[in-house]
Amino acid sequence: MYHHIKKLMYTVRVGEPDASFGNMLLEQFGGANGELAAAMQYSIQGLNCDDPARKDLLMDIGTEELSHLEIVGTLARMHLQATKAFRSAAEVDPLIAIAGGGGVNLFNSMGNPWTADYLKITGELDVDLRSNIAAEARAKIVYERLINFCEDPGTRDALQFLMTREITHMKAFTAALESLKLPAFSIGQIPPSPDLVNQYFNDSTGEGDEGEADTRGPWNEGNGWVYVEAPAFEEFRKHGRTAQLNGNGESLPGSETLKETLAETLQDLLNAETQLVKALPKMAKAARNDRLREAFEHHLEETQRHVDRLKEVFSFLGKKPGNKRCKGMAGLVSEGQEVISEGKPKPALAADLALIAAAQKVEHYEMSSYLSARALASQSGEIEITRLLSETLLEEEQADKTLTRLATLLMEAETMDGAAKPPREVATANVAGEEETHGEEIGDEENG
Repeated sequence: MYHHIKKLMYTVRVGEPDASFGNMLLEQFGGANGELAAAMQYSIQGLNCDDPARKDLLMDIGTEELSHLEIVGTLARMHLQATKAFRSAAEVDPLIAIAGGGGVNLFNSMGNPWTADYLKITGELDVDLRSNIAAEARAKIVYERLINFCEDPGTRDALQFLMTREITHMKAFTAALESLKLPAFSIGQIPPSPDLVNQYFNDSTGEGDEGEADTRGPWNEGNGWVYVEAPAFEEFRKHGRTAQLNGNGESLPGSETLKETLAETLQDLLNAETQLVKALPKMAKAARNDRLREAFEHHLEETQRHVDRLKEVFSFLGKKPGNKRCKGMAGLVSEGQEVISEGKPKPALAADLALIAAAQKVEHYEMSSYLSARALASQSGEIEITRLLSETLLEEEQADKTLTRLATLLMEAETMDGAAKPPREVATANVAGEEETHGEEIGDEENG
């Protein structure tokens, strides 16, 4: 039983009507993520629900969504009022002005009619609750964007109320789903195939102009995941055909030479990374600024992973790494040691900037080496090696960017009047390139 009370759930006040904004509001009136769609979805799910407790939840929230529809409709009508009398306002949406007389109708902001296709109703309570959580999340984002495009205080207040209730509903639906105490991912009655359900297919590969680097994360590694590399190339791998192939499936001339060159390049890189593992602790110890020291320590952890990754690459090639020394890295490490020695009597800023410059020389050397190795791996048809080298290259690039940011921040802090420097927020970055905000400044931490 429904009963309409002639009072809005939230009082609407519009100071400056805006016909264009009124048109935007129709997205939450007759749009796919709007209040009518939510009211109908939850109410019909409730009608179908055999669980009395969850049925009550669905009917309660479905009925509240009708109250939200009334708020949105009132807001839209007040903003669209000018379309009844003024041509300039009517031109915002002739459908509203001419066919609808300046009022609201079951259309979205583009004039498309509301449709029951918007509703997600399966009759499976856990599946429907998940749909409802997603629906509330989408509606929350729509309200947030409407608030960002609105300048009228009264309208913003009403939209803030509606946006907040979306989160309330998300919490209620989530609690209801969790209260079912179903095993994770136990959808329906028929269990999935156990040998297939944990396989992650890496179906998007390619570098440079062909695509982005493959990445790993909790969605495809650990927790029982089985990573399946490029299923489309499975037939090649079955026959050991990882080299480049021509149109007849034959190895291209020179592919073995490419692999030999790749192995030599990788050997150089492995030795270079091994030298750097020994050099980075010295650079970290020499750093005067705490964040620079942390950056070196963080990159040391990454470099140790780079060594392990290169050893994995050699296993893919079916070769054992040799002992050839990388002369290029040896020279850079020697230069870095000189920078450390010469920096001891220098002021902290000068010493740290010299350390950063030396470290960036190392990063640029490694970046160019990894680019060459990745190109050779790609041309040799070594898909997995290409992916692994791309991961390391990305980390080297982020490390270089971090050093650039730290140098800039150190110099900015130094130019401020030391005694009069107010606390300020300075964006710093870790070696992975993610920015953090600290309510302090970067300066000469050893000398205060």
